[in-house]
Amino acid sequence: MKIAITGGKGGTGKSMVATSLAIEYAKKFKTLLVDADAECPNDHLLLSVKIKEAETVYQVIPKWDFEKCTKCGKCAEVCKQNAIIFVKDKYPAFVKDICIGCKACKVACPTGAISEGKKEIGKIYTGKNYNVNLISGELKLGELASGEIVAEVRKYADKSSQQLKTEMLLIDSSAGVGCPVIASLVGTDYIVAVTEPTPSALHDLKRVLYLARHFQIKHGIVINKFDLASNFCLEIEKFAKENNIPILGKIPYRKDFVDATIGMKPILEVDPEYQTLFQEIISNVEMNNNLKQNL
Repeated sequence: MKIAITGGKGGTGKSMVATSLAIEYAKKFKTLLVDADAECPNDHLLLSVKIKEAETVYQVIPKWDFEKCTKCGKCAEVCKQNAIIFVKDKYPAFVKDICIGCKACKVACPTGAISEGKKEIGKIYTGKNYNVNLISGELKLGELASGEIVAEVRKYADKSSQQLKTEMLLIDSSAGVGCPVIASLVGTDYIVAVTEPTPSALHDLKRVLYLARHFQIKHGIVINKFDLASNFCLEIEKFAKENNIPILGKIPYRKDFVDATIGMKPILEVDPEYQTLFQEIISNVEMNNNLKQNL
């Protein structure tokens, strides 16, 4: 079973929810957590996992054979990233740091002067704690292809899941609704959308749930820090009711969360009361989506 944890807005508590659910699921099932926030992965910090490098991720970039190049400039014409600079009667200059590996230049070259090279764009790390297997993707500083990192992490996770005979696979997505998030959501069975009682969080929640509907993935909402603005929490519940989206759980704000983050411990360890809360969230996920029958 594959469950994605997302929400649109950053800072709503997606990683806290993802790690807490992973710990609870791991009490009964072989569980794998994938940290797909490639630009700022931190699940290993919340779980106190000592990660180790497992794999390097590369991106395809063009490589020129100047003996075949006729200096026509067609490669530069089709490069939407402006990573190829062309001056008449000169060989093209290539800025690899802004290339996204689309291969348009290779297709456009009339003489076959462009082949495929590669550059490092990130790493995949692994670790384990609290009986949770963790796979984490990390984008190399200055690179742009976080979506490709997430796609490679998903492939690595699927392979590892088979080897580990995983029963529950959870994916902690990045914020937003772009390529990295889409790569996190596609192919999952259910989406847990984490929000908070603020106008910006509700706005971004609606955007990410549009993706859930587009990909026809069942989904529910967890409202984090609900007691910071009880009145606006009602707005989120109204939106959920109007759109027939289940509220899976409501998490209160406590200083315990700050203590847990600073101490690099799961909130479940700092305050066992939250174990019951997350067990209820899991129960609601199962009840609303018939997942329990499939586990």
